[in-house]
Amino acid sequence: MSADSAPRILVVDDDPGIREVLCDYLVQHGYEASGAASAAEMDRALAGREPDLIVLDLMMPGEDGLSVCRRLSGKGPPIVMLSAMGGDTDRIIGLELGADDYLAKPCNPRELLARIRAVLRRPREDAAPNGNALGFAGWRLDLIRRELTRPDGEVIALSAGEFALLRAFAESPGRVLTRDQLLEKARGADTEVFDRAMDVQISRLRRKLDDGSGLELIQTLRGEGYMFDVRVERR
Repeated sequence: MSADSAPRILVVDDDPGIREVLCDYLVQHGYEASGAASAAEMDRALAGREPDLIVLDLMMPGEDGLSVCRRLSGKGPPIVMLSAMGGDTDRIIGLELGADDYLAKPCNPRELLARIRAVLRRPREDAAPNGNALGFAGWRLDLIRRELTRPDGEVIALSAGEFALLRAFAESPGRVLTRDQLLEKARGADTEVFDRAMDVQISRLRRKLDDGSGLELIQTLRGEGYMFDVRVERR
């Protein structure tokens, strides 16, 4: 996304009324918005001009939102998932599969706009002032490509939320970070995220940081928060 262009949002929902309302609202607030009625239509849109963010409905005929989210996690644009199933279990599953945020339907367009803005503010293409990568315990986090490389050279896919969270940890090694501090660093201060969702994000990161060495990089300090317990070097 260039500095002088409007962010491009793709709204994927089989309900034409919802697509129209959300697209019109986003256009009114300075975004370039288009709609897709199915995963197949979304794929055709992605094959052309890739959007900066996807608003994705969970329940769709054909391939559903969870399958799409799993397929695009770490390889496509950030995803804000919408679902008429607003329970914690559905929210957690969506986040586990790589969604960057989750809203229950019907949602207030103003709240969706705030979530979109928060996701798009996360660091994506910005270079660090003193190096473009962070190294720790044989791992390498590329701040330009948003890639995590294992000590054995395998590249691990990260969703936008996972990247932002890992970057927050790696830029504050040895420091105890509360949930509020992590949420502000990784998801935006105006984004409401439940504690359980943060636990899910950290659990996913721990699994991806498991190289079989037994070294647990993210420590839980009961009643205090979390700590990235490893030396980090800027490269």
